[in-house]
Parts: sequence; C-alpha cells; structure tokens
Amino acid sequence: MAEMDSPLTNPALRAIRRILRATDRSGGKLYAATGLTTSQFLVLQEVERRGEATPSAVAAALQFGQATITNIADRLVGLGLLTRHRSERDKRQVIMAATESGRAALARAPDLLQERFRDRFEGLQDWEQAMLLAALERVCVLLDATDIDAAPLIETGAIDRPGGTRS
Repeated sequence: MAEMDSPLTNPALRAIRRILRATDRSGGKLYAATGLTTSQFLVLQEVERRGEATPSAVAAALQFGQATITNIADRLVGLGLLTRHRSERDKRQVIMAATESGRAALARAPDLLQERFRDRFEGLQDWEQAMLLAALERVCVLLDATDIDAAPLIETGAIDRPGGTRS
C-alpha cells in the first residue's frame, strides 16, 4: 500500500472483490444445480414464463441483443432444454418453448443473486436507490468501464457463450 492511499481505498477494493466473488459463487451454484449459466437460465425462465416466445420478445424482456438470444437459444436447444419451431401463422417467425427437461432444470435452480438484489434494491427509498446507482456508475468510471455494453444481469464474462469453467 502506498503511503498516500486513502484509508478508504482498501475497504472499497475489498467491497468490489466481495461483489465479484458473490457473483462467481452464485453462478457456480446455479451451474452445479442446473448445468446452466445465469444468462441461459434467464432465457429459459423467460420463455417458460411466457409459455412460448419469440427470440425478439425474450431479447426485449431481458434487454439482451437479438444475436445474444440466438446464441443462447442454440445452446439450450443443444442441451435439450428448449425447442424452436416456425409459427403456423407467420412462417418467418420462430417460436421457442421449454422442454420438460428445461422445466425440470428451472425447478432445480437456487435463488439468483440478481433476484435477491432486485427485491432488496426495489425495497429501498428512492433517494437510496439513486445514491447507490450514482456510486455504482462512478465506480464504472473509475474502472474505465463506461464503454462496456452490459445487460441488466449479474454475471461475469460474455453472456452468450461459456465463460470460465461454466458453459
């Protein structure tokens, strides 16, 4: 530690590290229980919530790109957790649906870290939410991370392909 470091620098770095480790731990628990990454789980969950869904509807709901949904859906189809077929009404439209195996994977999943965060964050006063958002945005500036495109998803790495030891 340099002599000029603020007494708050190390605690701030530790807080960031704890967030990163909580993210990794949550993703690891989800993968161990379901074989899915957080993003794969969210896509499958959104499709199942709707019964059937188009990739564009899922992309809009999750705020993911269309190409990202296509890549994730490819993996879920390959795992036997999702089906795709052409719409009877409009043959240009692709319809996705969860399989029985997909529904079983959803049932095995532990609580997601981002769902706990969302529930607790939304329970805060408006001023407290704004303060936390401002602080998080400032951390992004400090880490030169403002130009990184990110979905509203607590997961490390690319969301449309395997990252680390998870796939």
